[in-house]
Amino acid sequence: MRKSYEIDMCHGPLLSRILLFAVPLICSGVLQLLFNATDIIVVGRFVSSNAMAAVGSTSSLINLLVNFFIGISVGANVLVARFRGANDFDDAQQTVQTALITAVFGGFVLIAAGLLLARPMLVWMATPAEVLDQAVLYMRVYFIGMPATMLYNFGAAVLRAVGDTRRPLYFLTLAGVINVAGDLFFVIVLGMGVAGVAVATVLSQIVSATLIVLCLMRVDGMCNVNLRRLRFYPDKFRRMMQIGLPAGLQSVIFNISNVLIQSSVNSFGATVVAGNTAASNIEGFVYTSMNALYQTSLSFTSQNLGAKQYHRIDQILARCLALVLLIGLVLGNGAHLFGRTLLGIYSGEADVIEYGMMRLGVVSVTYCLCGMMDVVAGSVRGLGYSILPMLVSLAGACVFRVIWIFTVFQWQHTLFSLYVSYPISWALTISAHLVCYFVVRRRVFPSAPQQTETP
Repeated sequence: MRKSYEIDMCHGPLLSRILLFAVPLICSGVLQLLFNATDIIVVGRFVSSNAMAAVGSTSSLINLLVNFFIGISVGANVLVARFRGANDFDDAQQTVQTALITAVFGGFVLIAAGLLLARPMLVWMATPAEVLDQAVLYMRVYFIGMPATMLYNFGAAVLRAVGDTRRPLYFLTLAGVINVAGDLFFVIVLGMGVAGVAVATVLSQIVSATLIVLCLMRVDGMCNVNLRRLRFYPDKFRRMMQIGLPAGLQSVIFNISNVLIQSSVNSFGATVVAGNTAASNIEGFVYTSMNALYQTSLSFTSQNLGAKQYHRIDQILARCLALVLLIGLVLGNGAHLFGRTLLGIYSGEADVIEYGMMRLGVVSVTYCLCGMMDVVAGSVRGLGYSILPMLVSLAGACVFRVIWIFTVFQWQHTLFSLYVSYPISWALTISAHLVCYFVVRRRVFPSAPQQTETP
């Protein structure tokens, strides 16, 4: 019998279950973004625009390093979901234990990377001199909390695999409140500046990680964790890496291109960096809402593949694409429509707001393309093919944007020519991912019976 927190992904109407799964994920993603958004708002309002630029200038580099390991957690999600669909208790248990050990190890690797690479990488990105020292300080403090960040993300991936997206939301809600309170206390009361907001974020990450580990220790069934019997299973690690490593590399690929774009933005000066930071932070709320449908397509496809419910997989993709298009159009264009008001939350400087509007007018209004791209990639990855989406993303995002930056952007050195590379690369990558999906689909279930169900 399924627990009340779990969702039956393999039977019954799909649309209602997809929404039941995705809505808590959207809320969780928004709360995670509030960690960084609160940092930026507090330092922008109570310190200076340079402090806001310092925090914002680290985001692409932080994502580059962190998302590699978060991508690996996709491997844990896919394997646990597939074993859940097949009712394979032992393999699911071994995967969960291996995932948590991998998370802790990855967290300590990231501490070392953050401490050692912060300054040279930020210098390489042409971070403005007036914000460099503050950016380095923020990043080094932020990375101290990486083991907790990794534990939360891997633990949440395990719970998502069995349909539980509500409890991670509850944990993040508490952590988010702690983060906001910590930002205000460390910055306004203690005057710690960018170091204060980084400390608050680390504390909130520790809270969310502790709660998710306690949850896994107390839950019954496949996801239960007994710390005294925790073991590392090399065969499960290899299978997890076969799926997760390409996903992690794909995140790195995307973020390499974003780092190059951030470096190009940095060349316009601190005011432009501040406006770009505020706009990209607003867009982050749109992205994380759409990304919930990527996670949904991934988990639902994996479980139905494990349960051999092949006829539902096309329906999962179609419903997730329709939902992500709707979310992207409504939120993306809404962010642009109310852009001046939203940007005013981050900074009261008119120039910062104008530069933020320039980005929203190009990137935010076309963001639905990014969501659709991710959903199709999630379906392909859920079918067990992870290298293919990585290669497509390498060509469609990284290679294309690098070529664009060194050709078109050099010929027309404007923010518009830089920002327009985003929607063009998304459109190209969607087309390639769709071709991959139909090729993989024929390989995975070439003779599957075509059945229909109500939505």
